Amino acid sequence: MPAEQLPLETSGSPGAHGTPAHRDGNVLRWLAAYTASMVGDSVFSLALAWTAVQAGTPAQAGIVTAVGAVPRALLMLGGGVVADRFGPRRVVVVSDAVRCAAALAAAALLHLTGPGLWLLAVLALVFGAVDAVFVPAVSALPARITGPGQLARVQGLRGLAIRFAGVVGAPLGGLGVALGRSAGAFALAGLLIAGSVPLLMCVRTRELPQDAVAARGRATPWRDLRDGLRYVRGHRVLAPLVLAIALGDLGFVGPLNVGLALLADERGWGAEGVGWVLAGFGTGAGIAALALAVRGRLPHAGRLTGLAVLGGSAAIGALARMPDLPAAVGTALLVGLLTGLSGALCGALLNSLADPAYLGRVNAVAGIVSLGVAPLGLPLSAAAVGAWGAGPVFLASAAVCGLGGLVALAVPALRRAELPH
Repeated sequence: MPAEQLPLETSGSPGAHGTPAHRDGNVLRWLAAYTASMVGDSVFSLALAWTAVQAGTPAQAGIVTAVGAVPRALLMLGGGVVADRFGPRRVVVVSDAVRCAAALAAAALLHLTGPGLWLLAVLALVFGAVDAVFVPAVSALPARITGPGQLARVQGLRGLAIRFAGVVGAPLGGLGVALGRSAGAFALAGLLIAGSVPLLMCVRTRELPQDAVAARGRATPWRDLRDGLRYVRGHRVLAPLVLAIALGDLGFVGPLNVGLALLADERGWGAEGVGWVLAGFGTGAGIAALALAVRGRLPHAGRLTGLAVLGGSAAIGALARMPDLPAAVGTALLVGLLTGLSGALCGALLNSLADPAYLGRVNAVAGIVSLGVAPLGLPLSAAAVGAWGAGPVFLASAAVCGLGGLVALAVPALRRAELPH
């Protein structure tokens, strides 16, 4: 059943009374749970990288930190099926419980035996496999906790939570390492993730229509997967939107991860310079998220998404051409502002236009490139920068990212797409 034909919410359902998301207790409980989970994830990432460096060579540490992308890439489509079959809230609760248990188990083993690369690789694989289920579910959950008219505001709040986790996660992880070495950092990550579970248990979600529930119960998982892919492929807005997201992510991940560190080394900015550029990017993305959270809805969402992606891609290409660090920081702020805006709008459009019965699978298809495939290309990006320098690689990445904006503007149905009131 198309999303525009879904039955109206009942008076007792989340978002039924038009309460703004930032004043809705149900949304705020979800936001607190999501923030705790993301901060814990940030602490875990730092703990994993730091412990891997202590246990092996830099190359081995890079392999350990990248190995989690493999199960994400292989299993995320199946994770979308799981999210739709069992409901996104239930899947997120179970996923966070498993991630908490894995982090605490790692802390106990490290306390007893000391760091070992095999243990860290297994832990990264476990987190990657759980993320393959967690990511589609957590991305589908906003549409089930509020009304369609509040989805843009919720995406803005989600962006603020991600920025907050990025700012406080590293210092907290460093504190955990200082107080309890690797075991302390992993224990802190597990406890932070655990804090999301009771909050999520209190979040109310909208139920699917009975005919959708009945159809889901009759289908096999394999049929669910095929139906989800067919649904995305046949949708006149979602298909080009997913393509635009994939192209944007492919062009964005390399420069803003390994490429930035290599650019700073090439220009002699050092680690402090990387920190300043990342701070500029985070500030811009935070401003975009805050503006959307306050504003709630922007008109001409499809057209604005395409223009923002094109502007962000131009800024990515210009970043490697900046003559000094202050100019690079200002350009990074512009990159964060435009990509943060386009990312939030893409998420809001994706979740407002998709049939709720397919939300997990739709988000899995949209997220598989950025969270599964693109990270596997980071070594290739590093090798390209080493061979040709940062400038050409940043320009090539900007071109790929810009193709996403062109798709958004070239497809009439996507260009004219609007967020619901």
